[in-house]
Amino acid sequence: MTTALPTSLLLNGREFTYAAIQQYPAQLDAPVNGYEAKVLDFVRQWLTGTQEFGLTTSGSTGTPTPITLRRRQLEASAHRTADYFDLGPGDRALVCLNCEYIGGLMMLVRGLERNMHLTIVEPHANPFDYVAPEAEFDFAAFVPLQLKTVLTAGLAPRLNRMKAILVGGAPADASLTQELQPLSVPVYLTYGMTETCSHVALRRLNGPEASARFRVFKGIAAGQDERGCLTLRGDVTDDQLIVTNDQVNLLDAHTFEWLGRADFVINTGGVKVPAEKVELVLDVALAEMGQSRRCFVAGRSDERLGQAVTAFIEGKALSREQEKQLQTLLAERLGRYEVPKQLRYVAEFQLTATGKLNRAATLRGLE
Repeated sequence: MTTALPTSLLLNGREFTYAAIQQYPAQLDAPVNGYEAKVLDFVRQWLTGTQEFGLTTSGSTGTPTPITLRRRQLEASAHRTADYFDLGPGDRALVCLNCEYIGGLMMLVRGLERNMHLTIVEPHANPFDYVAPEAEFDFAAFVPLQLKTVLTAGLAPRLNRMKAILVGGAPADASLTQELQPLSVPVYLTYGMTETCSHVALRRLNGPEASARFRVFKGIAAGQDERGCLTLRGDVTDDQLIVTNDQVNLLDAHTFEWLGRADFVINTGGVKVPAEKVELVLDVALAEMGQSRRCFVAGRSDERLGQAVTAFIEGKALSREQEKQLQTLLAERLGRYEVPKQLRYVAEFQLTATGKLNRAATLRGLE
């Protein structure tokens, strides 16, 4: 039986035909909001053969930067992912990431290139609140907050009917990883950036194939610079060498362990402490205490040490007994200089437009 190819998409519950979108905005029969307008304009450009697209990096590790990507780069990325997950005509994709940034935009490109049915909703903590109760999907991508919310809402059965799920935009903490284990649908943590047209490597988070290692797609050349940071080159980078700030343990040409960002190193008393290593231990310790919540580690100015390792925890303060328990767990698992000298509490962390933790903005807010 031949699968009927889609001739329209759903955007915030409204159907837009591809024929009308190609004439956008001339043939709209009702007003659209700002987000809808941007989505429709990108789809129009794609359908009419535009060859270059201007985007902005997410800004999670620095100032958002304008970047131009060529159509051939986006096509290469879309087909590589679709091939990996066997996505094709008639499959149904839920697009709930921000389409103004590469993660959401590439969900659109995959759907358009592979003739998938696209259901697009503006980013919300629980995207399923904004789609029909009977709607079924084969493929979706979430940020960790969304996936946690969906699981808390008891929607695991809907997830399990999918072929695969991507999660990215932020690390998957210990509590989320634990919650994913009962799922039968394969869930993958992504590694990538705007410059690589979304992910170039995946790490399975659940099931018997779960791994601590990222696997780089075939056709992408991975290497390291003198700092031990990952370098990437391939069709998705337009054959340009991309030098990241991510320190990795490169195990072979297609496998690496992510260690942390080179620019997230705290110099405390002359000792260099990788902030993200401390964050991982802190996150696990809080989860073991039944206090799963967002946290991060940064260096704060200190007259004696230069920088003091400081832990920032979202939400209300722990009790004195809980703080003592946490410090004991950290001291057992971290080196002398790595243990945070201070715990600070923040009512709510600042996030980027793509839902990533914005350390810099959060710290500025405290100042």
